[in-house]
Amino acid sequence: MMWRPSLLLLLLLLRRGAQGKPSPDAGPHGQGRVHHAAPLSEATHDDAHGNFQYDHEAFLGREVAKEFDQLTPEESQARLGRIVDRMDRAGDGDGWVSLAELRAWIAHTQQRHIRDSVSAAWNTYDTDRDGRVGWEELRNATYGHYEPGEEFHDVEDAETYKKMLTRDERRFRVADQDGDSMATREELTAFLHPEEFPHMRDIVIAETLEDLDKNKDGYVQVDEYIADLYSAEPGEEEPAWVQTEREQFRDFRDLNKDGQLDGSEVGHWVLPPAQDQPLVEANHLLHESDTDKDGRLSKAEILGNWNMFVGSQATNYGEDLIRHHDEL
Repeated sequence: MMWRPSLLLLLLLLRRGAQGKPSPDAGPHGQGRVHHAAPLSEATHDDAHGNFQYDHEAFLGREVAKEFDQLTPEESQARLGRIVDRMDRAGDGDGWVSLAELRAWIAHTQQRHIRDSVSAAWNTYDTDRDGRVGWEELRNATYGHYEPGEEFHDVEDAETYKKMLTRDERRFRVADQDGDSMATREELTAFLHPEEFPHMRDIVIAETLEDLDKNKDGYVQVDEYIADLYSAEPGEEEPAWVQTEREQFRDFRDLNKDGQLDGSEVGHWVLPPAQDQPLVEANHLLHESDTDKDGRLSKAEILGNWNMFVGSQATNYGEDLIRHHDEL
């Protein structure tokens, strides 16, 4: 389950033909508010049986892992060798791959879909092609050009759009860490995917509070929490799953048991603490490949255990034999 996209992106969808207008408080909890890190792979982590698909997808990313599956063993090893050189160059360039360098590589591959989404949007926003996205560019590309004081005079529910614009500008200012009103690619990524950046945590919490806190007392009461998830029809009996959500609020969301959620509790809910999956996988790959047990990997050690890191036509054939044997 992922964090909801920027309101700016929702408005882009509207302008591409969706019906109705995006609402700042739309979306049930389970479909958008809570951000859980996606697993490195959906495959079973089954090294004991020689099935390294999980490791391949964790190390390469799922799409690139599919490409490697079609390579010959020689091609696969050669490409892995080039990846090893890149990992070291991105780190300290000392000729070895450290745990930190291996973790950084895995984290990088797992963020490819985010980088791709930013790249797809970049040309839309960088209208003057100077390699940066200014707030004015982003605002105009998304909301249209308006003279000062005439914002949204030509649309229904102008106040809603003004609030959306204000909210997007606030998020942009937080993402713009150097305060120059120009977003680098990294800063635009923080704007579009704030759940991925520690310095954006407070803005994610603030936006969630604004969505749910209808009485504007700075807290989320249980009825506000439920209202975001379910709206009863007149005379309709509340479903059992809604009662379960009330219990979730009482038992797991309201940590200090005062009957409401403050900012800290909202943060714990929508951005829950997560295991560092890239670090866990990096430790695993290092442990399995570090033949001299010096706590780092040489290129030779990685290539010596290449079939754990990457796939090829040969390793796929071996996995098929193992599965066939298990079925007998």
